[in-house]
Amino acid sequence: MAPGSKAERKAALDAGAWMFNVVTSVGIIMVNKALMATHGFSFATTLTGLHFATTTLMTLAMKWLGYIQPSYLPVPELIKFVFFANLSIVGMNVSLMWNSVGFYQIAKLCIIPVLCFLEILFDKVRYSRDTKLSIMLVLVGVAVCTVTDVSVNSQGLIAAIIAVWSTALQQHYVHHLQRKYSLGSFNLLGHTAPAQAASLLILGPFGDFWLTNKRVDTFNYTAIVTVCGYALLILL
Repeated sequence: MAPGSKAERKAALDAGAWMFNVVTSVGIIMVNKALMATHGFSFATTLTGLHFATTTLMTLAMKWLGYIQPSYLPVPELIKFVFFANLSIVGMNVSLMWNSVGFYQIAKLCIIPVLCFLEILFDKVRYSRDTKLSIMLVLVGVAVCTVTDVSVNSQGLIAAIIAVWSTALQQHYVHHLQRKYSLGSFNLLGHTAPAQAASLLILGPFGDFWLTNKRVDTFNYTAIVTVCGYALLILL
């Protein structure tokens, strides 16, 4: 195969991967928002636990097929990661439940400058002038959108702040663990998914009741809610 053909094939694969990522990301947000806002399934923590239970089954299958090799992660490191990761995902889901899709997306943009701040603080990273200007532009846009978004409320804003900081901490910790213990993304997932599934499925119903004053076991599971929930478990 000619070099030009290889480059074109790689570019096509990259474009397809980016497109798939964009479509699935948007699809997850829209289905999630419809499930919570339209159909009243406001049990974000339990839903996240079910997602990680599905992920655990996937990692077990990949281990059985030999795609995930044995690796080591100390229990204290695992517990610390699970705390940040659970808080991140649940915070994002609660933020989406209590805020508009637009404000939810704006909050996600805030993860970038917060993660950069953590890298400066802990890893002594130095960013170029152009990078700093880009981050400032993001912050200005976030500030403008936050002020003009009339759907923002106090509890939604608090959920967004918790989600942003916990997500940035979780992403920074992922890089730390991967470097320190030479873990690939699937190796790390093989360690963390079972622990996250167990913790969220045990604590999730209680957390959801505290947040919404509703019980997940008494919810009216219509066919649409069941299909949307199953689709989310696959997409996530």
